Amino acid sequence: MAETEQLTPQSEDEACAMVAEQRAGKRTLAIAGAGSKAVIGQPTTADATLSSTGLRGIVEYNPEELVIVARAGTPLAEIEAALAGNNQMLAFAPPDWGRLLDADAGQTIGGVAATNLSGSRRLSAGAARDALLGVRFVNGRGEAVKSGGRVMKNVTGLDLVKLMAGSWGALGLITEVAFKVLPRPASETTLLIRGADDAAAARLMARAMATSAEVSAAAHLPARVAETVVGEGPATLLRLEGFADAIAERIGRLEPALETDLALEEIGETASRAAWAAIGDGAPFADGQGIVWRISAAPMAGHAIVGDVRAMTRGEAYYDWQGGLIWLRLAGEDPQAALVRGAVARNGGGHATLIRAPEAVRAQTPTFQPEAPAIGALSERIRASIDPDGVFNCGRRSFQAERDAA
Repeated sequence: MAETEQLTPQSEDEACAMVAEQRAGKRTLAIAGAGSKAVIGQPTTADATLSSTGLRGIVEYNPEELVIVARAGTPLAEIEAALAGNNQMLAFAPPDWGRLLDADAGQTIGGVAATNLSGSRRLSAGAARDALLGVRFVNGRGEAVKSGGRVMKNVTGLDLVKLMAGSWGALGLITEVAFKVLPRPASETTLLIRGADDAAAARLMARAMATSAEVSAAAHLPARVAETVVGEGPATLLRLEGFADAIAERIGRLEPALETDLALEEIGETASRAAWAAIGDGAPFADGQGIVWRISAAPMAGHAIVGDVRAMTRGEAYYDWQGGLIWLRLAGEDPQAALVRGAVARNGGGHATLIRAPEAVRAQTPTFQPEAPAIGALSERIRASIDPDGVFNCGRRSFQAERDAA
């Protein structure tokens, strides 16, 4: 694939001028941050790539107000370092897919917003879009648009903040974001249950989430995956965060509520953090082998979806978000999209996103979950109102498809 022209504005005004110029010349633009997730989606045929990496810097950070505002091209690592200095965090724990996608470009805070990616704490803290308070972006007319603000509030009409979260560049170039942040937990412990199969693990996780133990993350790793993260044997992981004394008391309430004779063990903070980072980052499948899907479904349906797929082809999987997020790897280079999405449809529905595949495969396979006709028509009307001339993204991504999938 031939490289496209790279445009890197150094200010929002310059970005507006670039978009207006491209629009006037009837040229199309692909939107990018650092490019860490550029291999997700169908290969672009845009005339140029518009990058946010020239828009850097923290604009405002009020630790007492739990809000950070930054330009979109600011590296995520810079944001996280500033927050760590005040013992705060982005509660949705944005994952790092660099190893999974063989991309070492790093991430930008605007890219985090545009892709709406959330790690294992999404189960208890919500998604990136739930913490996104406001955005500034450049629309397809070359106009700067501001939506939202510094505080959480209800809105009426078209909620552009939520639309931009998960838009994957299909609606415009995000230039600035405002995120709600939270205090970092004092400590964490993960309760590890050994030996459950996928269905039994789904029941264990459901029981755990139904207790008052305040489990902040729940995942299940079948044996082959568990070996790469927490050692031998199938492992169901339940994370508790807070003060150490409170965690001990909550584990004391949680263990009998699980109603299991399987072996239980606790892993401490260092090992716990490493395990959950690996789970969120897709590290078990980061060896470059096979096709990787990321599927969002109802928590109790996850193991049934995987069972349907395994009945027809070779694959392995693991589960996050109490079973509602499935990481699925298929052998070979056939994504078997009809098989995977058929299994999702038969088991209550959801979103199946093709995360890793060769370029030739991605060129022929819808990356994001196809929309129902009515939703697709609504999406196109919204897109046309923001980008009437189709300047952005050449239709390579559906901005609605990932609304609830990430």
